[in-house]
Amino acid sequence: MRLFIAIEAPEEIRNYFLELQKQISNDLAKIVFTKSFHLTLKFLGEADESKKDRVIELLRKVKFEHFIAALSDMGIFPSENYMRVLWVGLEPKGKIVELQQKIDDILANLFPKDKRFHPHITLGRVKFVNDKKKIMGFLKGMDIEKKSFEIKDFRLIKSTLTPEGPVYEVLEKFKTG
Repeated sequence: MRLFIAIEAPEEIRNYFLELQKQISNDLAKIVFTKSFHLTLKFLGEADESKKDRVIELLRKVKFEHFIAALSDMGIFPSENYMRVLWVGLEPKGKIVELQQKIDDILANLFPKDKRFHPHITLGRVKFVNDKKKIMGFLKGMDIEKKSFEIKDFRLIKSTLTPEGPVYEVLEKFKTG
């Protein structure tokens, strides 16, 4: 099974992202918009049942205090010259990175540590760009509301790839404390 660890965006934030997606013209780029919005803390990839059980056992040991996150900016991965992912960033980066590193550390014997981590939620996958300068100007001109939400849990999620896109199933929730 294909697994990842994430923080799911609450309904208000999901609705806001849907509104943002509507503002982005298909004349500028071909973007396949995401239907599910989450902050991926760690992608685990393929794991069998016993490995999944060990991951759950280890993740139950991760302790963190709840905190407030806020939307920050919009950007492109990996670069403006090679656009593949359109995202919205999150703050405070320090608190989010701290949680991600706790997860990375506790799973270090099962999965390689992440080399780079940038707190973000994917809005869409860029398939083709008609005019890079025009779309970057448009994106930089978009006003991202600094909407905030409380992070009080993270989840182990199973991802099943289908022709209609990935289907997600929450396997376990891990709360603050």
